[in-house]
Amino acid sequence: MNYQKLDSALAVALNDVDNPQEPSLNVFIHTTADANSTDAPAMLENLGVPNVTPGKDIFTATLSPNAISQLSEQPWVQSIKLSQKMRLLNRR
Repeated sequence: MNYQKLDSALAVALNDVDNPQEPSLNVFIHTTADANSTDAPAMLENLGVPNVTPGKDIFTATLSPNAISQLSEQPWVQSIKLSQKMRLLNRR
């Protein structure tokens, strides 16, 4: 696992996961511009990333710690960030 590509919230969340095979972490995957010319689209699809289309460089997915580890080792992945849960703001 290349921890330099993970944000701190994701690194902490990885330690709290019980099953490293189960997709349980909502993440943003930031890729480089040359990701479309590599095997990146096929790998993203195999890991369960939805809506992999050419020209796109940010993807959202629910991934397992093992999948995150695999992605973090790819040269075309810039960073992987944990998606924060949104909450409603109460306005009065």
